[in-house]
Amino acid sequence: MRAAVRALDDVDVSHWDDSSLTEHLEEISATLCALDAQVSRVADAVRARGFRIDEPLAA
Repeated sequence: MRAAVRALDDVDVSHWDDSSLTEHLEEISATLCALDAQVSRVADAVRARGFRIDEPLAA
């Protein structure tokens, strides 16, 4: 899971021009939805075992 987080650190669409973003939007959307589904699945499994998932405190 940490490798996935590190991989996302390399993604920065803020410097993409609108044309590039539009060109890849369908793929980005599908990927983000798939990631969300997997994160939710893991979180639900953790909670189902009676554990809490706490957000880290801001530094």
